[in-house]
Amino acid sequence: MFYSFLRGIIRVLLFLINGRATYLHREDLPDGPYVLVGPHRTWFDPVYFALAASPRKFSFMAKEELFQNPILRWILVRVNGFSVNRDHPGPSAIKTPVRILRTGDLSLIMFPSGSRHSAELKGGAAVIAKMARVPLVPAVYQGPLTFKRLFSRQRVTVAFGKPITIDRKLKLDESGQKQIEQQMQAAFDNLDKEINPNFHYVDVTGEEQAAKQQNKLK
Repeated sequence: MFYSFLRGIIRVLLFLINGRATYLHREDLPDGPYVLVGPHRTWFDPVYFALAASPRKFSFMAKEELFQNPILRWILVRVNGFSVNRDHPGPSAIKTPVRILRTGDLSLIMFPSGSRHSAELKGGAAVIAKMARVPLVPAVYQGPLTFKRLFSRQRVTVAFGKPITIDRKLKLDESGQKQIEQQMQAAFDNLDKEINPNFHYVDVTGEEQAAKQQNKLK
């Protein structure tokens, strides 16, 4: 109930701030649960992913430090968030999302790179999808990368790719992981080119952090 209420509020706020977003290939989204994967480009791209794939509801991972704040913990729990220790993930980082996906009520948003400042894909999403027996759905976000730039009303576009089904017989060893990672990256690249053939992602937040660090050293 709270998830749907908050989603409606956020949808209205983002419309007032930035205008109507464009969502491509929604018809390719599966009817059942899936793992939505995409490159992590801004702190609010998961919000747009969740809005674009509505009415399906999502769960997501959040670093455990956020759950130490009682107000944030209350909100995160009610929007289907679960905590993960990024330095020492442990078995629960796999078991918890698999259990959630198997219920069939929620899908999962994951960023294979794990960070907005990394382009290297990791294998957690593939392992979770295979164990839960659900497909991976690639998605990309193009638009403003900071909250301030949202007010410029630069158009936001979210595009979904064809689901990637992981063969149950595929071993997710180094070779198997690489195969899935290549499929995901190819899907991301194709979707980006479809939206804008000249698109090139620039890590604005990373550049700002580097500039601040340089200023401190002066």
